Amino acid sequence: MDAMPKNSTMPGKTAVRLPCACANLRRADRVVTQFYDAVLRPSGLRATQFTLLQALNTAPEISQKQLSELLEIDTTTLTRTLVPLRRKGWLHSEAGDDRRELRLSLARAGKRAYDRALPFWQSAQKGLERALGKESWNQLMDVAVRTAGVILKPSSTTTRS
Repeated sequence: MDAMPKNSTMPGKTAVRLPCACANLRRADRVVTQFYDAVLRPSGLRATQFTLLQALNTAPEISQKQLSELLEIDTTTLTRTLVPLRRKGWLHSEAGDDRRELRLSLARAGKRAYDRALPFWQSAQKGLERALGKESWNQLMDVAVRTAGVILKPSSTTTRS
């Protein structure tokens, strides 16, 4: 069964378009993260933890620096988020070619945790896709990637500091 996003605790509550792209994106991020956290709750994982397990499942032996870049998470936040996964024995890490480099992969226990949470995540994905409709879902995914790409690739219309 697919999870379906529900309106907040206030029935009939709707989001209004704010004049700031950042405010709209941050609000959408919070709402979607809360939805995924709720659906993932029975697995014992939060969306942030599932994202890391999924990335490590997809790109085994990735360096911590590459993982930070892939997810656009600053290294301090990534290190802090990895701590509980390490404590649970879900991560395997080893030095890379350069001794300063740390390569990460899922330990067996981490792969089991990922596999256990995967159906919950799939339910959240399908539920959100159904709520948005297939066309809007595909547009959302494309626009999210394109938005990050535009900001990450400075041009004459964007600045990064």
